[in-house]
Amino acid sequence: MSESLRLERTGPGGAVAYVTLSRPEVHNAFDASLIAELRATFASLARETAAELRAVVLAGDGPSFCAGADIAWMRAALALDREANEQDAMAMAEMFEAIDTCPAPVIARVHGAALGGAMGFCAVADLVIAESGTRFGFTETRIGIIPAVIAPFVIAKIGESHARALFPSGRRFDAIRAQRIGLVHEVVEGEAALDAAVDVAIDDLLAAGPTAARAAKSVVREVRGLPHGSSKWHTARLIATQRRTDEAQEGFRAFQEKRRPAWAPDPDDPA
Repeated sequence: MSESLRLERTGPGGAVAYVTLSRPEVHNAFDASLIAELRATFASLARETAAELRAVVLAGDGPSFCAGADIAWMRAALALDREANEQDAMAMAEMFEAIDTCPAPVIARVHGAALGGAMGFCAVADLVIAESGTRFGFTETRIGIIPAVIAPFVIAKIGESHARALFPSGRRFDAIRAQRIGLVHEVVEGEAALDAAVDVAIDDLLAAGPTAARAAKSVVREVRGLPHGSSKWHTARLIATQRRTDEAQEGFRAFQEKRRPAWAPDPDDPA
């Protein structure tokens, strides 16, 4: 890790990864270096097993979650030719894809502001928890560019109707509207409540079977766009496979015996 990005491990066996944007002096705006680091970090996390990595929290230091792309970096891009600009944009797209395809569930802890490209982070996170005072916005058009790279991820999250209403104007909006359109899942009052809500979400994931949680996340992407007949057979095969795992057998036994399954942390254990 560098001064711009911090990776910390917590939870049982370090199975929870906190990935924190650490450029508070620029409201965690990302540049080419941070984009490369985020992509590499999530590529590395993706190689970990279900037992090694059960949840990822994406957060930001300082007063804001993320203000989007760094202005100095974008200004420099104006001097690039078309090919170099495309490569620059593709690197950002691959960063978002690395987060989107992370096998473990990703929780976004959002506060202060999530603007421009930062809306892509909200779109690729599985669960977005925001502090009520957070400001959101697809603000790219206000400086003469467009929310292009994040568009596939955002439209999959909020749908065409909300994207068409919000993309062209760049208008900022509050956490309640972000929740109403499906970009945010939970809104809380104050950062103490934000941390508490993130902790509850982590506890929920740790209570789920490690491979089951990953498979449940994966099925959402896998059935996207499949015709009914194909999705019917695909999901039938998925559940048939999962039922035969040791994890499922342990889960059913634990339920019948009214005890915690082996993968679930002891709530009385401070570790």
